[in-house]
Amino acid sequence: MSAYKNWFLAMRPWSFTMSAISVSVGAALAATHGPFSWPLYLATAIAMMAVHGGVNLMNDFFDYRSGVDMEEAATTQYRPHPLVEGKIYPMSVLWVSALLFSLGVGLGLYLAYLRGWEIFWIGAVGVIAGVFYTAPPFSYKYKAWGELSVFLMWGPLAVEAAYFIQIGHFSWAAFWVSLPFGLLVALVLFANNLRDVETDARADVKNLAMLFGRHNGPLVYVSMVLAALVSIIIMSLVGPLGKWSLLVILSLPIAFKLIRVMIREVPKDADARTAQLNTAFGTLLVISLVLESVI
Repeated sequence: MSAYKNWFLAMRPWSFTMSAISVSVGAALAATHGPFSWPLYLATAIAMMAVHGGVNLMNDFFDYRSGVDMEEAATTQYRPHPLVEGKIYPMSVLWVSALLFSLGVGLGLYLAYLRGWEIFWIGAVGVIAGVFYTAPPFSYKYKAWGELSVFLMWGPLAVEAAYFIQIGHFSWAAFWVSLPFGLLVALVLFANNLRDVETDARADVKNLAMLFGRHNGPLVYVSMVLAALVSIIIMSLVGPLGKWSLLVILSLPIAFKLIRVMIREVPKDADARTAQLNTAFGTLLVISLVLESVI
């Protein structure tokens, strides 16, 4: 049982809410414009979460090998890290990561066969970006490109793909609606990097948090949180979203509490707290889209 628990923790399934919400936003928005297919939605969500799990494991492997993740790193202080703790073997992590990628790619090819080969190209970009996020020769996460990649993968690409699979074409509405959610997903990584500025510097890692610094980083973080919330309000009032999307305002107490904390001092669980805001924001957005489609 402990072996299963270690692998469960290593895959970080609590982070899969980001993938599930991205897919749900795209599919729910599509339902406001046309018919909705549960089988297509479930296949899309499972494919996205399988690739997400593969990326998580591969990221841990290369962070461990490069010295970014170690026993004294902040990441290992607030969440279990079976690889760093020696509870699972590095090569096993790579093999399981490959299996998850294979599951995601297989489902992606099936969806491309059913709905159009545009999905193949979106999936290919996502898999390549996920693999080389930390894998050489690019390892672009360590070169200050991580936040941009996360924004694009969980924002425009995931939402547009989910929308296309339901409707059969792309949409500017899906693109605009994807931006605030993708921004908040990217802020999870940005918060993680703000917390880890010192340990990342020792590992010769570069990221946006280091470029902005400890002083300006939290200000950028706060600006992006407010931008995500304000953009949803604007889209609810002038389009492409309906008035139901003003439900997202219910996440404001979480946002303001987090803003106060981040301005005062970046906490050890800054990424987890940002993920909570992301989940509340995204869930409310999905609920509003579902209400828009049925009422």
